[in-house]
Amino acid sequence: MSHDGQLIFADHVGRFYARQYGFPPMAGRLLGYLFVCDPPQQTIDELGEALLASRSAITGAVKLLESYRMARRTRGAGERVDRVSLDPVSQQPQNFDSAIHKEHAALFREGLALLADAPPDRRAPLAEMVALADFLSERLPALRDEWHAHRDELQASGKLPR
Repeated sequence: MSHDGQLIFADHVGRFYARQYGFPPMAGRLLGYLFVCDPPQQTIDELGEALLASRSAITGAVKLLESYRMARRTRGAGERVDRVSLDPVSQQPQNFDSAIHKEHAALFREGLALLADAPPDRRAPLAEMVALADFLSERLPALRDEWHAHRDELQASGKLPR
């Protein structure tokens, strides 16, 4: 893939993550670039040069991606610089954590309690959020298990690298 192609892909990922998840564009661009760069571990300076960005912009993006466990820094023995790469944990299904949705349900129930005497139409948005959070907390563990089985089948058939 050409460097121009890598930058175009990084820009597309940056715009998607900005629009869908509210990421700063540089964090999304960095994430996209980490998926396609070669070598897959890059220094802050290499990333800044490749993405035409300042060292501080890259450092801030790395910190954000680290907080989401999407990127990580490593330093080899005797090296004086960190190398940034995708965090292997990020490729695991993290959005399947039912505990988050249980917590959401509890928060929304707290709001419903505040509206105990309110008319049904006033309570409806919170009641629906409780129902959705309960549904997700119940269904996501099974969906995660289905994904693992499907991924294992893809790997066994050679359609997905191990």
